[in-house]
Amino acid sequence: MAHDPERRRFVLSAATAAAGIGAARALPGAQAGDAAGAPLAAPAPLAAPAPLAAPAPLADLGASEAIARMSRGELACERYAQALLDRCAQERALNAFITLDPARVLEQARVRDGERRGGAKPGPLFGLPIPVKDSVNTRDYPTTGGTPALRAFRPQADAPVVAALKAAGALVLGKTNLHELSYGWTSNNLAFGAVRNPYDHTRIPGGSSGGTAAAIAARLAPLGIAEDTEGSIRVPAAFCGIAGFRPTTGRYSTEGCVPISPLFDQVGPHARSVADLVLFDSVVTREAPLAPAASLRGVRLGVARDYWFAGLDPEVERITADALRRLEDAGAVLVEAPLPGVASLVDRATDQIQNHDVRFALARYLATYGAPVDLQQLIERASPDVQAVFRSYVLPGGENFVTEAVYTAARDRYVPELKRAYRDYFARHRLDAMVFPATRVAAPLIGEETTLDIGGHAVPFEDAVARNIAPGSTAGLPGLVLPAGLTAGGLPVALEFDAPAGSDRSLLSVAVPLERSLGRIAAPPA
Repeated sequence: MAHDPERRRFVLSAATAAAGIGAARALPGAQAGDAAGAPLAAPAPLAAPAPLAAPAPLADLGASEAIARMSRGELACERYAQALLDRCAQERALNAFITLDPARVLEQARVRDGERRGGAKPGPLFGLPIPVKDSVNTRDYPTTGGTPALRAFRPQADAPVVAALKAAGALVLGKTNLHELSYGWTSNNLAFGAVRNPYDHTRIPGGSSGGTAAAIAARLAPLGIAEDTEGSIRVPAAFCGIAGFRPTTGRYSTEGCVPISPLFDQVGPHARSVADLVLFDSVVTREAPLAPAASLRGVRLGVARDYWFAGLDPEVERITADALRRLEDAGAVLVEAPLPGVASLVDRATDQIQNHDVRFALARYLATYGAPVDLQQLIERASPDVQAVFRSYVLPGGENFVTEAVYTAARDRYVPELKRAYRDYFARHRLDAMVFPATRVAAPLIGEETTLDIGGHAVPFEDAVARNIAPGSTAGLPGLVLPAGLTAGGLPVALEFDAPAGSDRSLLSVAVPLERSLGRIAAPPA
C-alpha cells in the first residue's frame, strides 16, 4: 500500500455500529473454603465450597491450545468449529468476512474427527479453522481481492501458503474482507462494506488486512492469514491489539496472491500470541519449532528518535514510553542511535515501485489464474476511489504516472541505499532489532481518511498511519508488531520490532520475552 494523500480520500461510510464487541473472559480461579474447626468434639460443618472457575469459552482458546486438545481427542474438531462459527454469527456487524460457508467448515471438521478416530497422526494445525485474507487464492472459495469484477472468481488451486496450512491439518474458516485490491490502510471497502474495529465499531481496523485482524481480535479465530506490501499486516495488528508478523520478503511464497509488487509483497500471520505466530512460521517454512529466548537480558534494541518517534499522538507517546521502560526493566538494552536519510529514500522509492509494478503484476495474476476479466475490465468495474487512484498513479497518461526512469532509479538506487543503511545501522550498533511505535495514532474513525489531528496539528492520513511502517517493508525486513497498551479511550497502541533481513527466527525467538515483558492488553469490550 502506498502512502500518497490522494490514495486515502475515500467515501465516508454512512453506517456506524453502536457497541463494541469482544470475547467473554474466564472468571478468576476460586479457592475452596477452609474447614472451620469446632472448639469441642462436635465439628462444625465445612463451609460451602466456592464455585469453580468457569472454563474459558472455546473461542478464547489460542491456536496452540485448541490444536492440542483436538489432537488428544479431548475436543471434537466439529465442536470447536461450531464454537467459532457461532462467534462469527454473533459478531456479524464487524463485517470481517466476505465469504463464510458454515456447512463447508463443519464438513471439513467432521473429516478431521474421522481421521483422528481412524488412527491418523494429527498434523501441527490439526482441526484449526483459519480465516484467509480474500486476496489469497483458495480452491473452494471465491478470491475477490475485495473488488467487484472478481466477486465470483474461483481459482483452480490453493495458494502455496494455504496448501501448506491445510496439509498440516488446518481448515479454511472463510475469506476475510480487506481494502479493495489491498490499495489502502483503512479496509473501508466500498464494494463489500467497511470492516469495523472490534474495540470501537465506529473506527477502522486498519488495512489492507483489516478483516483478518478484526476476526482474530474479536475471537472469531485465533490465527489467520494476512498480506503486507507496505503495512497491510502491521497496521491492522496495531489498531486491533493483536500480534502480527511480516517476514523477510521472500520467506513465504506469495504465489496465488493478488499482487501489488513482487519486490515488497509478503504474506504473514495475525494471531493473539507470539506462540501462534511461531507455529505458523514453522508450518509454512517446514522448519523445526524454535526455542524461545529465556529473557531479554542483553538484547539490544535500537531507538531512532529522529524519524520514528517524531510527532506522535500524546497517548501513543505515553504508552510507548511506558512500554520501553518495561522492556528495559526486563533486561533489554535500548541503544539511542539515529538512522538518517530514511525519509528521503522512502519518498523516492516506495510509492514509485508499487504504482509502477501493480499494473504488470495484476495483469499477470489475472491471466495466470484464469480470472474472468483483464486489467482494464477490472479497473472499469472497481470502486470509484480505487479507479481514481489507478487512473492518476498507475495507468499511462495519468497525472502522477511513474516513468521508467523514475522507477529504475527507485529500484536500482534508492532501495539498495535503504537496505545498506539498515545493514550498517544494525551492524554498527550491534543491534538485535529496532523498536518504535507502529503508528503515530490509534485507530481513526471510519471516514476520517484525509487528515488527522495530532496534538492540534493537521497531519496527512498516510503520514499518521504509514510513516513508521513503510521503511522496513521497503527494505524487506522482518517486522513484528505487539500490543503495548490501551489509550484512555480504550484503543490499542502497538510497538513494532524490525530486525535485520533474514533474521526471522532470531526475532521470533526473542519475541516470546518481548511479549511477556509488554504484557497482554484487555480483550475488546463485550
